Amino acid sequence: MKGSIPDDKIQQMRDGADMFELVSRYVQLKRSGANYVGLCPFHSEKSPSFSVNPGRQIFKCFGCGVGGDAFEFLMKIEGLSFPEAARRIAGEVGVDIEETQLSPEEDRRRQERDRLQRVNAVAAEFFHRQLIESPEAEACRQYLNRRGYGKTSAAEYQLGYAPDRWDALTGHFRQQGVELDDARTLGLIRRRDKGEGDYDLFRGRLIFPIHDLSGRIVAFGGRILGDGQPKYINSTESPIYHKGQVLFGLFGARQAIRQATEVILVEGYFDQLALARAGVGNAVATCGTALTVEHAQLLKRYAKRVLLLFDNDKAGRNATFKAMELLLPGGLETAVIELDEGEDPDSFLQKRGKEAFAERLQAARPVLELYMQEQLASAPANPSGVSRAAQQVLEKLVLLPNPLEVDLSLKELAQWTEIEVDLLRQQLEQVRHQQHEREARSRRSASSSEIAPQVPLPAEANLAVKGRSADKLTPADGKLLKMIIFEKDGRGQVEVQGVDTFFFEPFACRLASELLQQLAGVVPGQELTRLQQRPELLAQLPMPLEYDSVEYAGVWRQMLENNRRKTADKRRRQQVKDL
Repeated sequence: MKGSIPDDKIQQMRDGADMFELVSRYVQLKRSGANYVGLCPFHSEKSPSFSVNPGRQIFKCFGCGVGGDAFEFLMKIEGLSFPEAARRIAGEVGVDIEETQLSPEEDRRRQERDRLQRVNAVAAEFFHRQLIESPEAEACRQYLNRRGYGKTSAAEYQLGYAPDRWDALTGHFRQQGVELDDARTLGLIRRRDKGEGDYDLFRGRLIFPIHDLSGRIVAFGGRILGDGQPKYINSTESPIYHKGQVLFGLFGARQAIRQATEVILVEGYFDQLALARAGVGNAVATCGTALTVEHAQLLKRYAKRVLLLFDNDKAGRNATFKAMELLLPGGLETAVIELDEGEDPDSFLQKRGKEAFAERLQAARPVLELYMQEQLASAPANPSGVSRAAQQVLEKLVLLPNPLEVDLSLKELAQWTEIEVDLLRQQLEQVRHQQHEREARSRRSASSSEIAPQVPLPAEANLAVKGRSADKLTPADGKLLKMIIFEKDGRGQVEVQGVDTFFFEPFACRLASELLQQLAGVVPGQELTRLQQRPELLAQLPMPLEYDSVEYAGVWRQMLENNRRKTADKRRRQQVKDL
């Protein structure tokens, strides 16, 4: 079995690495006192803000905020995983990597991941070869040519074609000796409802491979070539693919996003490819799903600003404003690129070119400004209608964490509505006060639940104490899950930073994600009522669901920090086990 690198070996590599020599391979450095400075390789700048401290063996950019040790520099500059960076440094500093044994369960999970990734690689190679060589794919090749994608582009983006047959891929898997159970787990093939055998999920479709942050293919998207429905289908979720946590194109776009400090978020695969082909390398797309909390956290790792480029219709606007509610609370500046109705990035670039798109990019409008304008434009032109629209805008302004932005938005709202800015400011404070009151009621309700729970819990929930679900949680994870339920501010922190920042075990991550989804928009004090709608979720939570707001009020932030540190440490240990 493969194993993990002991901590003392990791420390030896960290101590033995020459940060100055390592960074000098990529950055021209000049001495400045005890440090060396240069232009940051992770974002565009004219004045040096990137610093290397050889004594402490660390780097730090005071412009974009990135920093760390030799491992982190190699991971960022080369796009390596931690095990890959560790292997590189170990070879350079002469440290022999001694491996410790994995547990049987750890080894089982690693072997499963490896098998599933190999199956996806076999499928991707099959789809691509069909596109390039098969007579059946002629219509698909002509379709791509009409959109400006020749053989070179198809190879660069690993595009493929799924033959319009029920068992083309299934037969190929049998020829290659692929375990069909693994292909079923990935959703590439499915058992027939009647009779024996399997059938292919993707048939008669153009195929887009979807990569994770390590560049491995974890899923596929398929576009139909005719007028049938659905237009797009995507791989089902699997042990290596969770669509709410993966963004199409992010693997190849990370460096461009870091340098630009902003990312363009589009809806479709062709939208992302069209922008990349036009030299706009900082674009990503969701994989057939709405933006999620995990997506927002992922974007925040690489960008400070998000530019939303969705369809300019009602559905696109709804998606834009839903995305706004996830992006703004995390401190991500969010703006909207507007194209004419009926146009997408691909058609726009083909008709008008890169310069015209650059103008639209430059003219991107703050998302709250657009929301404000649309709410007021659609309101009845009378005092009652304007008042209701202004109230809706105020309820969105509380999403902004920056008080300066809030103040500017209030002044803009005052100009458009002709309502005194002081009155709007008072109303905004009332909105905030109402939120605080709801939170206070929630805390009082939670603290009294030990004596008399506000909502009777279903009988099956209490079985979790001795059942097979609750005993998978560590005590710290259990406490943090309770905090997510009853502390709105703490829940918001988990939403912004991502559940995998605070939880390591997949079971705990899944519970936390489901809680965030179930409690989205809940009125404080009604959390247990909302959870009753999901008795199967309640049955997996630690019981009893008691939460002392007095006890936790001063420590929930420290709880988050403790779990964050422990999770980061566990994740690093897990990563090196893949060596």
